[in-house]
Amino acid sequence: MTRRYAILLTVCLSVLAINLDTTIVNVALPSLSRDLDAGTRDLLWIVDGYNLAFAALVLAAGSLSDRWGRRPALVVGLIGFAASSVVAAYVDSAGALVAVRVVMGVFAALIFPTTLSVISNAFPDRRERAAALGLWGAAVGVGVAAGPVAGGWLLQHFYWGSVFLALVPVAVLALVMTLLFVPESRDRSVPALDRPGLLVSVAMLGTLTYTIIEAPERGWLSAATLGGFAAAAVLLVAFVRIEQRVAHPMLDVTLFRDRRFSAASGAVTISFFALFGFIFLITQFFQFVRDYDALGTGLRILPVAISLAGASILGGFLAPRIGTKLVVATGMTLLGSAFLWIAAVAVDSSYAAVIVPQMLLMGTGLGLITTPATESILQVLPPSRAGVGSAVNDATRELGGTLGVAVIGSLFSSIYAARLATELDGRLDSATLASAQDSVGVADGLAARMPGLQSATDTAFLAGLHASCLVIGLLCLVGAAAALAALPGNGYRPVATDDETLPKGGAEQLTVANLDR
Repeated sequence: MTRRYAILLTVCLSVLAINLDTTIVNVALPSLSRDLDAGTRDLLWIVDGYNLAFAALVLAAGSLSDRWGRRPALVVGLIGFAASSVVAAYVDSAGALVAVRVVMGVFAALIFPTTLSVISNAFPDRRERAAALGLWGAAVGVGVAAGPVAGGWLLQHFYWGSVFLALVPVAVLALVMTLLFVPESRDRSVPALDRPGLLVSVAMLGTLTYTIIEAPERGWLSAATLGGFAAAAVLLVAFVRIEQRVAHPMLDVTLFRDRRFSAASGAVTISFFALFGFIFLITQFFQFVRDYDALGTGLRILPVAISLAGASILGGFLAPRIGTKLVVATGMTLLGSAFLWIAAVAVDSSYAAVIVPQMLLMGTGLGLITTPATESILQVLPPSRAGVGSAVNDATRELGGTLGVAVIGSLFSSIYAARLATELDGRLDSATLASAQDSVGVADGLAARMPGLQSATDTAFLAGLHASCLVIGLLCLVGAAAALAALPGNGYRPVATDDETLPKGGAEQLTVANLDR
């Protein structure tokens, strides 16, 4: 094995650890609901505390890794991720777990853009880089696949904290391989961190996410909710103005004038909005409505994960040959069709005949989107500035995922609570009903003790699930139309070079020759 393929394996393991965290936590949500007395809002924050920190800091982390060195960034990120995973396993409240999840997201933000930077420098040829990105995307799929299964098995035999401890060996192995194989690369011409842009962007994302998650409790049209959305909009405008005026912006907003960059970023955002929102709901559907155990739930999510991994490789193969436009638009159409189909699922729908095909369609669509769109984003910048493009790609993923959990989770929570109140009108006292509306786990526990409640809770859950999937499906179809209109239709197109986009000199780049020594 040449050194650069050892490097590829290293970064894929790093990505695997991060994506294991996402899915392994989701399958544990029912256990966290029971053991930590966590309501739906708590569960949203447990998932989105990680996603929010990741999305808010990944741009800055990509710039810092470019400037100070990708290898040390990967090392620090993996050490911090492993350590915070250990802490997460031993907290005793939902609030403490949310806090640790934020810390985990900070270190994940340091890891993720660095992995794509390393790939871009190790594989400068577009076709080889597309294949490497396909394997990188497949590692994401493996994380999606292994997380629920591993988490389900652990929850069958151990307590919920084991799902966090399981992340530690993967992170440690990736750390050892980083120290052995990944050479140093950096770009000394990268300017100092744009602190005003970072602070405003964190405030904007935090305000938006907080407003969405709290909206079901406060009311979507309440003064607090509308004020929160207005504040987020003002902060977004301020962020754009800051980035336009500072000499060295954290995010060069002019990059979005390039259709390869802006349309591909939008496609990635929508696809991860769909994926994260779906996983948040489907794990609870399987355990609360279908009464599968944690391991059974993990195994039943495998079709979407396997098809995602396979289609990621296929998408990386097809995009340079038939064009990014056609591949991404097809993926978006398949993804949207899958969610519109899921919007009609019933309590007793056949898993083999209905749910498996839905998941295969979804995973195939996701795979066809993510690798070509990622590769399109990375074409815009040269290898020495790969951290910038990588960080934007990662930010769009995490922003989409954060909003997917927040928006879809909050939409589900609002519809579920309203429908449950209708279904149980007069059958429960107000305090008990409020508890059941706040937590699907509480409602499920009540249904197990009180005859006739199970049908009502299932009906309320499906009402929320159907509405959420309908929203996702329509959004994906809009994304398909946008991809056809905006993405370039070419197949092979040379990547930008340093001479085209950067001042000459000052960039230390990895080359194929010195990687293979």
